[in-house]
Amino acid sequence: MAGKHPSYDKLNMSPERIKKKLEYDKEYQATEKRKNYRVELNKANRQAGTYGNGDGIDMSHTKKGSLVRENMKSNRARNGHNKKSTKK
Repeated sequence: MAGKHPSYDKLNMSPERIKKKLEYDKEYQATEKRKNYRVELNKANRQAGTYGNGDGIDMSHTKKGSLVRENMKSNRARNGHNKKSTKK
């Protein structure tokens, strides 16, 4: 299936469920709220000088709502398997 995400295999999702999930994700990411969220992060990355330079750093949200520089791997792994965020 084109566009299949590797983590769906780990969740033992059926092909029908994967298709439904991909459709939902596409709609969700197209909302104005998600677009504005990505715009905010991309703008912060550009201002911090971390955008597209391959340094492995990106911007992370804190509990206070601010953005800080953080290792990309640590930031993106934080949500974990239980989907409970542990923001800095």
